[in-house]
Amino acid sequence: MIGLKATHRSPGGIVRIALGPLPSAAVSATCSGQPREGQMGWAELILAMTLFLATHFLPAQGPVRARLVRALGAPAYFALYGTISTLTLVWILAAAARAPHVELLAPAPWQRWGANLAMPAAFLCLGLGLGFRYPYTLFGRRRSTFDPDEPGLAAITRHPALWALAIWAAAHALANPDLAHLIAFGLFLVISVAAFGLFDRRARAAEPARWPGIQDATALLSLRPLGQAGWLRRNRKGLLVRILLGLALYAAMLGLHPWLIGVSPLP
Repeated sequence: MIGLKATHRSPGGIVRIALGPLPSAAVSATCSGQPREGQMGWAELILAMTLFLATHFLPAQGPVRARLVRALGAPAYFALYGTISTLTLVWILAAAARAPHVELLAPAPWQRWGANLAMPAAFLCLGLGLGFRYPYTLFGRRRSTFDPDEPGLAAITRHPALWALAIWAAAHALANPDLAHLIAFGLFLVISVAAFGLFDRRARAAEPARWPGIQDATALLSLRPLGQAGWLRRNRKGLLVRILLGLALYAAMLGLHPWLIGVSPLP
């Protein structure tokens, strides 16, 4: 995995990150919005975001995706898609760190506290979403057949990984309130929110007759199942495993954050 090293930290704890070391002139960039010496200014961030959007939305078009899956095979296609998505996401974050620093909000301790309170919820949602037994969502098991009579964890939300992405983006935008990072994390937030409707439209198109039953049995977000004895009896083991997975992922990222990003996320 590519490591991101901190290059600058403001008095409020806002971190500037980059892939590898930057020259001293880059560290001294100010809020003037001028490109750092030897850097591409805003061009790199724009290029990274354009590539991210192109590699996400062009393959998602029905004919294009079908041809790629036939040519590569489904496992290879999704592995390649996931790899490109991860690399372009990392590039966007690195490019945001190298972009001209334009401060929009003065750093304050409450911003980092807010991010730290939100991130456990993001990892709990991620734990619910990995290998999710609902095919029409991010990280869902695409070959699984969903039974509306036994919705399982989808009764809480049918899009847990999208919630994880949205919370992560919002939390990091809060902790990094400069223009470049707000653009970068704002992009991920908008994409994750838009994807709720995109995946639902895909489900409705794939199973038009069953979609009303699927929609009734699942939710965008509902805590009501947690108060239903029958649902808890059938799903408590799976729910507990997912909660423990989410907490383990959170603890791992908390420990790795200083090494990967270059600074502790703790206030």
